[in-house]
Amino acid sequence: MPFKPPEVVKCPKCNQNVYAAEEVPAAGKKWHKMCFKCGLCKKMLEAMTMAEHEGNIFCKQCYARKFGPKGYGFGQGAGTLGMDTGEHLGNKSGSEMTNKPNYAPPPGAGQHD
Repeated sequence: MPFKPPEVVKCPKCNQNVYAAEEVPAAGKKWHKMCFKCGLCKKMLEAMTMAEHEGNIFCKQCYARKFGPKGYGFGQGAGTLGMDTGEHLGNKSGSEMTNKPNYAPPPGAGQHD
């Protein structure tokens, strides 16, 4: 039987060959250790601290900010109650929620005697 070399896999980030000694398996792909970092903040990731969205990888914090639910009560810690709309993360302006009610006021509301 002829010798068959191992199949060479390409890193999804840099498209270069990934060899067994340097591979990080995650999200169904094999990455270089130095390429396995958050697509937004560039923090180095581990298989258990990453989230994948449409082929891109993120740390869980950036993933939650970019793709998670918006509004009061979501997230953890004091930093989650800010008015950050996420525009610097690619979220569109105009999609943010307001604290103003969107229903008609009751009869007589707003009238002063």
